Amino acid sequence: MESVGIAIALSAGVLSFLSPCVLPLVPSYLTFITGMSLDEIQEGDHRQAVLSHALLFVAGFTIVFLLLGASASFLGQFFRHYELWVARIGGVVIIILGLHLTGILRLAPLMREKRVHVGGTPAGYLGTIGVGAAFGAGWTPCIGPVLGGILTFAAAQETFWAGVGLLFVYSMGLAIPFLLTALALDRFLTAFTRFRRYLGLVEKIAGALLILLGLLLVTGMFTALSGYLIRFTPDFLMERI
Repeated sequence: MESVGIAIALSAGVLSFLSPCVLPLVPSYLTFITGMSLDEIQEGDHRQAVLSHALLFVAGFTIVFLLLGASASFLGQFFRHYELWVARIGGVVIIILGLHLTGILRLAPLMREKRVHVGGTPAGYLGTIGVGAAFGAGWTPCIGPVLGGILTFAAAQETFWAGVGLLFVYSMGLAIPFLLTALALDRFLTAFTRFRRYLGLVEKIAGALLILLGLLLVTGMFTALSGYLIRFTPDFLMERI
């Protein structure tokens, strides 16, 4: 998997976490999956239980994203003989999704709420995985375009596992901030009050990232850029990619 693709997927995951339909709901997700109040989570007396639920929640949506990535990669490999057109058409789709996020073009289907709703408290740790899977299966107006862009990008990869790997990296970009929040909820709440004014800007940055990625795919410049940047990648890192 190319280092440029890894950076894009990781950035997309982080931007998804910072999106207006994820970031404000993080405390709610934590209280829901743990069955604890915000005060109890902040006290730190149940840190191990909170972290366990957070890890299982992350595992739930990661599994869903990996399955989506496998499906996209399989379709990409199926049309391998038309890889040039797959990249170009995929690039156009990604550009459209980016324009939607920036507000330049609003697509009605992406404005509808498609998140899976669940009620009650999860039945233990197994229930937490289910809630994470429900979150991953959600196609909300904010995270949908970014996830759709990464899936389209995965379909344009040369190998099946490269596409799956992109979705894993995307999941980690979403998971790591979530786990850090679970461990330091009090700091998150303090930081959020200052950061919330920038949520709209984050959405536009995510849109700009998708537009740039789409343009690189349409023009065929992504491969050239990757070939140029790969010379700056340390050897020890290349051995692990």
